[in-house]
Amino acid sequence: MRVLLIEDNKLLAQGVVMSLAKEGIQVDHLSSFKQAQAALNNEDFSAIILDLGLPDGDGAELLKQWRRSGVSLPIIVLTANTDFDTRLACLDIGADDYLSKPFDVRELIARLRAIIRRQHGLDNNQFSYGALDIDFTRCEVHFRGELVSLSRREYQLILEFAQSAGRVLTRSQLEQLTYGWDEVGSNSIEVHIHHLRKKMATELIKTVRGIGYILTETL
Repeated sequence: MRVLLIEDNKLLAQGVVMSLAKEGIQVDHLSSFKQAQAALNNEDFSAIILDLGLPDGDGAELLKQWRRSGVSLPIIVLTANTDFDTRLACLDIGADDYLSKPFDVRELIARLRAIIRRQHGLDNNQFSYGALDIDFTRCEVHFRGELVSLSRREYQLILEFAQSAGRVLTRSQLEQLTYGWDEVGSNSIEVHIHHLRKKMATELIKTVRGIGYILTETL
């Protein structure tokens, strides 16, 4: 899971980045309206956390621009304004959820996971696909009834496959969804997929030659 955080408060942003990293969530941080406008042109994210009070523009206007241009990513709005009408207006212009500052990061993480699951049609805390079972709340993966020990990167990858079950993911998409800027190694995706196959089943993740990879309903 890769999230774009747009927040100008450096201390708050650092706290969010560190807390989400502990949960296996990769975060890329930007602090201005102008930076955020260009961020989605060539990058893939699972969700956006957007502060309304940016130093060089209104986050609400940015949200409107994204929705008008067809951006469908889940977006959580952060706002220091606790006024009910302001919060209602955020939802009306396209926010999927909102949090009023100050907030508990644990609640942000829970809301983030919930809107991403809904985006992919996963309405509860469990995912089952053939012999693969994932408990999103406990961050546990079982295969053929056995608990599988995964590294943080391996868990991130299997989540991306689960959220795109039945759809081919390219190497570039997997890199962008799993890593932040300047973090990707030359063959790191292939290495992690090799480990996932070894820990579960070779046929679990199928290589689609010349395109990418797809999760199969392995029994």
